[in-house]
Amino acid sequence: MIKFELPKDVQFILNRLHDAGEEAYVVGGCVRDMLLECEPYDWDITTSATPEYVKSLFNKTIDTGISHGTVTVLVNNEGYEVTTYRVDGIYEDYRRPKEVMFTRSLSEDLLRRDFTINAMAYNENEGIIDLYEGVNDLEHKIIRCVGEASERFNEDALRMLRAVRFSAKLGFKIEEKTYTAIKTYAHLIQHVSAERIQVEMTKILISDYPEKIKELSICGLIDFIIPDFKAVIGLVQNNPYHKFTVDDHIYNSLRFVPNLVHLRWTMYLHDTGKGFTRTTDENGIHHFYGHQKVSEEIAKKALKSLKFDNKTYNQVTKLIRFHDDRFNTTKKAVRKAVSRIGIDYFDDLLLIKEADIKSQHHSFEVGNLAKLKEIRLLYEEILEDDECLSVKDLSINGNDLLELGVLEGKDIGRTLKMLLERVLEQPELNNRETLLKIVKETRL
Repeated sequence: MIKFELPKDVQFILNRLHDAGEEAYVVGGCVRDMLLECEPYDWDITTSATPEYVKSLFNKTIDTGISHGTVTVLVNNEGYEVTTYRVDGIYEDYRRPKEVMFTRSLSEDLLRRDFTINAMAYNENEGIIDLYEGVNDLEHKIIRCVGEASERFNEDALRMLRAVRFSAKLGFKIEEKTYTAIKTYAHLIQHVSAERIQVEMTKILISDYPEKIKELSICGLIDFIIPDFKAVIGLVQNNPYHKFTVDDHIYNSLRFVPNLVHLRWTMYLHDTGKGFTRTTDENGIHHFYGHQKVSEEIAKKALKSLKFDNKTYNQVTKLIRFHDDRFNTTKKAVRKAVSRIGIDYFDDLLLIKEADIKSQHHSFEVGNLAKLKEIRLLYEEILEDDECLSVKDLSINGNDLLELGVLEGKDIGRTLKMLLERVLEQPELNNRETLLKIVKETRL
């Protein structure tokens, strides 16, 4: 029998329930993670005890979701969800049951769970309770629904995205019948809230296997989440710089940026505009003029529909806008680029460009990466020398211009912009006396 050492507080809760004559187990993801020799993220407990009885056994509890059988038990200022065995009633909105009925049967409780690898229970007396071959699926790296996949997805349509998410998180394959059911019921994802979809897609993208996001295109889920993405699926790029279709370029590029939310979402959406901008020249070469702007607009629409926070929205859309900007390997060119794009975004832009290059045709990779490295070194020199990159870095400000008689408002803004352009060309001009002299000469 497999034995695990549970945290003391978790074991305390199990013991208290057992001493009261009730069944109790840790259940779900924590059991899966222990079997995978990973540190569980949280500890869920399932029990035959009713919520009211659970509350009577512990000093501090919170009615987290008591109508659905869940009580949070507080031990040493940590909360642990304890849920009564239950059977779900009819699902009317593809999200949650209209009602739940408590049961004394662990097997009935486990049957309502999504995937076999999440439907195992454990306690130290009985070991692993595995009624639906979750251990076997873990060993064979398979994501499989408990029972009939069609039933599970009609109960909660988000489970289709969760299947892909667990596949991405663990590097597992989705079992054939489960996968077929996702294709069949993909349209049901429209009934799921944007916030829940955003969370699952983000978890896929920041996983160790972000390229698994491709599954959303193959099984049809993306058609109902980001419809504009369909235009790049299988789209050929007959261009010397590319070796992949547009979508495969996107999936491949995800692997080359750090697993930060804004970077992975930028890579996922950065070339979506190519589906609407492809042209063919007289030599049969494809071009995608203006795809950056179209991609930015698609990203704006997608991120808004998925209810993203303003910070991520601004980061992703701005990085997409500039992802294909090109500039020479001179300090002047780099200064101007940083000023135009913004110092807060430039480091990330270089990471995006690097991932983009690594996903293009290998014959150009070495040269383009070398150029990018040179740009990065020039940028570091500019920062080290504390060179002026924005209006706020100028050695004079609006008050100085007022003293010179420059009118308020637009005149001040135009004058500061003119000075910045001069300083970006010649950094040595950025001292108070010189800038004041330039202003005076300009106004004569």
